[in-house]
Amino acid sequence: MTASRRTMLAGGAAGVGFAVTGAMPSLAQATPGRGDDDRGRGRGRGATPFPPLKDDPDGLLALPAGFSYAIVTRAGVTRLDEGGLTPNAHDGTAAFSAGRGRYRLIQNHELKAGSSLGVPHIDGTVYDEGAVDAGGCTVIRTDDRGRNLGETVGISGTSTNCAGGPTPWGTWLTCEETEDRAGKAWSGNGKSGTYAKDHGYVFEVFHDGRTNPKPIKAFGRYAHEALAVDRARKHVFLSEDASGPNGLFYRWTAPRGVELGPNLADRLADDAGVLEAMQILMPDGSVLPDVAYLTSAQLGLPFPVRWKAVPDRDARTVSTRKQLADGEVTRGKKFEGVWGTDRGVYVVNSYAFSDGDLPADAVPHDGMVWFYDYQDETIQLVSYFPHQKTAASGAAARYDDLTFDGPDNVTVTPWGSLVLAEDGAGASHVLSATPYGPTQAIARNMLNDSEFTGPTFSDDGKVLFVNMQTPGLTFAITGPWEKYLG
Repeated sequence: MTASRRTMLAGGAAGVGFAVTGAMPSLAQATPGRGDDDRGRGRGRGATPFPPLKDDPDGLLALPAGFSYAIVTRAGVTRLDEGGLTPNAHDGTAAFSAGRGRYRLIQNHELKAGSSLGVPHIDGTVYDEGAVDAGGCTVIRTDDRGRNLGETVGISGTSTNCAGGPTPWGTWLTCEETEDRAGKAWSGNGKSGTYAKDHGYVFEVFHDGRTNPKPIKAFGRYAHEALAVDRARKHVFLSEDASGPNGLFYRWTAPRGVELGPNLADRLADDAGVLEAMQILMPDGSVLPDVAYLTSAQLGLPFPVRWKAVPDRDARTVSTRKQLADGEVTRGKKFEGVWGTDRGVYVVNSYAFSDGDLPADAVPHDGMVWFYDYQDETIQLVSYFPHQKTAASGAAARYDDLTFDGPDNVTVTPWGSLVLAEDGAGASHVLSATPYGPTQAIARNMLNDSEFTGPTFSDDGKVLFVNMQTPGLTFAITGPWEKYLG
């Protein structure tokens, strides 16, 4: 999520990419799903249209009629229980029920050392003492009205905490989107120092006061974006947001007889299990070199997937993605959000349209959403955002609330559809997306061109929590969700 498109475009004001979707297969054919309760399954009927977005008189968040928001945290304004202010750069987030209409959010802060409003080092939470004013996670207490009931530090001394994923046992796995090594110097905001430990790992974070700032090295060291644990607790699926060459989609498999559970860093040896990268197979058996060769013409078509082992998961001398040659694995520009269901896992590619983003003979796009089926070991495209020239020219979109690009974080709603957070070039939206069906705007950033991050629903479906990364705001959005998503 770090290489935002806005930083790459002059003016940063382009709106791009209508979401193009194909005909929905019959329910029997539909791959995405969450078992018998249908959560995560693309529905056969059409989605109910949301009302048009209405501008917010406070200039923050445009929402459909009937919906409202509360601000849960604001970087530099709300306060931590330990003292100090809420850290900046809100990112990946998960919501956990605390009973009686109350919730606990675990929230990433995507910051390198020396940042303004970094996560403070609190005893027992620190991974790297050298990573001062860097990233980490906070634990936020709130309720179905979006009230701020307190915030504590869950982990500190980590770097560039981007997304991650909730676990079936009720914890959060936070991902460092960096490959910085011990000894690397940093400076910022009048401070300087060096990292004392390697970065680029996954850490487990708890919402009940426990801490264990120890990396899960078994999952590899690279520019992690997000992940999902399968319901059998045997596999973890992880995305990599990197370029030169483009990143990979990984699967980690537990050792035989091991079922994943709490305290992974203590339970798994550094070399436990197997880390592999995805190979999408073409009809002739060859490996697809980059996801950008597939387009909306292939919506819903399942492609077989195989996996190629990573030789050195800790990337001691060579980055993991560079250890596998072109043609051995399937690469993709900006593998981003990941979210698991009982039947499979969704993964997002945000965009690929500039020189170097994709092979010269592949097709530029402004976003792709995939579904990998655990049992069938196939992957299929479920949403596709075609590239528009406005993405590169910086021109404003004529229809802001119909023109979408740069999907990033993803979550599955309690009713089986998807919510996507845009990190694109024009007006930033939170999107409702039906697999194989329409995509609609359900919120628009009116404050600035910052990306939305960390969409996640409360288990009871009452509240959609979502962040505006800059200036660091967490919103609790309420309204008749089931009417439009159910």
